[in-house]
Order: sequence, then C-alpha cells, then structure tokens
Amino acid sequence: MAAEAHPPIAVVETAKRFLASFDRPARILVAVSGGSDSKGLLLALNEAIEATKPTEFSLAACTVDHALRPESAEEARNVAAFCESLGVPHITVRWDGAKPSTGIQAAAREARYALLAAAAQRLEASTVVTGHTLDDQRETILMRAQRGEGPGAAGMAGATLYDRRIWVQRPFLAVDRTAIRAFLTDRKVGWFDDPSNVNPRFERVRARASLASSAEIAAGIWDAQSRAQSSAAAATLLDRHVWVHAGLVAEIAPQMAGPSRNIDWQRALLALTTVIGGRAHLPAAETAERLTAFLEKEAAGRLTAGRVVFDRRSTGLYLYREARDVEDLTLQTGQAGIWDGRFLVRNGGGVPLTVTVEGGRGPQQQRLIAAGLPPGVAGRASLTAPKVLSEQGESVASITIEPRIGLYDTFLPGFDRIMADRIAVLFGREPYPPPPVHDLLTEMER
Repeated sequence: MAAEAHPPIAVVETAKRFLASFDRPARILVAVSGGSDSKGLLLALNEAIEATKPTEFSLAACTVDHALRPESAEEARNVAAFCESLGVPHITVRWDGAKPSTGIQAAAREARYALLAAAAQRLEASTVVTGHTLDDQRETILMRAQRGEGPGAAGMAGATLYDRRIWVQRPFLAVDRTAIRAFLTDRKVGWFDDPSNVNPRFERVRARASLASSAEIAAGIWDAQSRAQSSAAAATLLDRHVWVHAGLVAEIAPQMAGPSRNIDWQRALLALTTVIGGRAHLPAAETAERLTAFLEKEAAGRLTAGRVVFDRRSTGLYLYREARDVEDLTLQTGQAGIWDGRFLVRNGGGVPLTVTVEGGRGPQQQRLIAAGLPPGVAGRASLTAPKVLSEQGESVASITIEPRIGLYDTFLPGFDRIMADRIAVLFGREPYPPPPVHDLLTEMER
C-alpha cells in the first residue's frame, strides 16, 4: 500500500484531505506537546497548506504545560522554537493549581481541553486539532472492550465538540505512528517522548503493552459509521416515542415501555437515563442489565437505577430523578453553577441565592399534572424539582435555570450529534453547533 511504501507522502496527503473537508476557510489551532504525533501533525498541515490553499487556511499552535514534570517548561520552549521556525504563531498555557493524587490523567485531560478551548477563543481559531493516531484508536478500542461498555461502544470519534463551543478534530486517527515518525525523520525533525507513556500505572500504557504482545482484537466495538447510523436511528425513535416535561420527566409511549432487542432503542433509553439522572457517563453494564430485566417482566412497577426511577404504568414508562442525595447549591451574585448535574443555574440578581428541591406539593407538581402526567408520577418527580431561595428563605425570580445534558454538553462525539440534537430539543435546549467540516452526519442529513 502507498501508506506503507511512502509514509512521508501518505502523511501529507492525509493532511491535504483533511483541509479539503472544510466547508469554508479556517484558522486551525494545533495542540502540540512536542511528541512525534503532534509535531508531525503540525508539520504536515503546514506543508499541505503551503502546497494547496495558502490563502484559505492559517495555523496557530498551543502547548499545554501540565506542570507535572520539571522538564515540561523547557519542552514547551523547544516547541515554541520549532513553531517559530515554521512561521506558525505559538502560545504556551499552563495548568496551574493543586493536582489530584488520583485520577491524574483524567484530570489532566479535562484541564487540557479547557485550556485549549480558551486558547482557541483567544487566537480566533475555528477548530482545534490533536495528533491522535491509529495506535491511540486501537488502544482506546481495547480499553473500552475490556471495560465491557454497553451497547454501541465505539472508539474515538474523528471530531468531538467541547463545551458546546469548539470542535476538536483528529485528522490522523487512521494514520499509523510509524508513518508519522518516518515523515519526521525524512524532514530531519526530532521529538520528545513523555515518560508517562511507559508508566504501567496508567490504563492506556497497559493496553499498549497488551497490543504489542498479542494479536488480540477487541470484539463488540463499532466503527464510526455504524455508531453514526445507530445514533440517527435512535434519534428517530426518540422523536416518535418520547416526551420530556420541564426537564424533569421523560415520558415513553406504551409500545416502547416493554423489552426490546433493538440496540438503537437501548442506546436512546440509556442516554435518557443519563440525562435524567444528572450524570456525565452512560450507566454501567450492571445497571443496564438490571433495567433490561425489569422491562422484560412487562408488568407495572418501579425500579431505581442510576439515580433514576423507572415507573412503568399502563399509560407508558416514566423516568424521573430519585428523591435522595440532592445537594443544595449556593450562588453568589453573578455566579453560575450546575445543580445536581441536571440544571445549569445563573444568579442574575443582587443577593446570594440557594437552589434546593421543591419537595412536592408545589407549583411544579401542578404543572406536571396539567401536562397530562399521572398525579403519582407528577408528585414523585416534583420532589426533586429545583426551587430557588434567597438568604431570607423567600422564593425569587432573578435567576435562570436550564436543563443540562451532562452526557454531551462537555464532550460530544461527532458520530452521536444527531441523537444529541434530538435529546437537546426534548429538554428545551438549542441543537449543538455542527463541525466546520463535511462529516458522515452532514452527508446523512442531506
């Protein structure tokens, strides 16, 4: 294959195809750590722009200094010098503050994307690109298979929307790391190797070692096209059979309240469960199995799982937050926060406010009954409805509350965008912004 025979050519051609996918001219922010993958991406994009569309695209680069190793500051300076040699503007941003003693890689990832998004805004970039490779994809697939993730599990998406505001794209997700290093070697460009990449305390390092020592293939993991098609089908089912009331109750039509082997519907139901429960991740496999067993009984009753009550009646299946472990949230003037993982709250008034639960027998219960919900469902669901109080204990109106979709509002994989849009609309939110490039979903929507 050409990619194997001429790695340098294949790497630049991949960069050219990526540029050709854009709907309009763009400024691209490249996340550059100094490793081979990100330096190869920057150099390939720079060559591709100069060779094809020098007036339509511009590059900027950003290095995130996580401040976890003494050498990180010097490495960032070396990246800055490399970018200067290419004529690419570069900034370094630093992850300051205390670092967690556990879950350091997950925390670093969250900090990295937040800092990159801020840098993109500062540099007026249309998108952020990262140097994830086919090797990273294989490791991700193996890790997700080993975790036993639920129906529709897939590898990394080629594009992910961060914080509803910036698309992060992975142009090299189908490119092997050896090809990138051959490209850099051909251009006489060196790179750094992060020592954390060989530390076996990290899950990804263990997955990398497993892949290197065996020909293990992860079963049950979908490709991007299968996942996108499933998400589109799930969106259609949501549109036909689900109604959401005040961001509190998901009402599911009777014909969909029983057992189903339709994997698209299973994914839709688990996504609804995640949002109603105020979680950021889909339920664990054990929770999904409990839900399946409950639905297979085909009888009226209630099940609590994943902080959500599944209330099945002759009129349908109703999902609402269980009435426990809901903590109050206090907001100072002009402050915003997330309450119970379910609502984004902003204090636009002149005094501190506290968000607590309505507790039932309040206006929200009456609104839910007026919407046609069974009184028992309305009563239980309103127990965890938000209520705002001032320091004097009085209800106030100088506050905005909107449902939060924790499953997608921070990280939305591109292949789930159609389903995410449908869920957003069900909860009274605006659809998510589309990526700046032609993608599989764009073609499906046409």
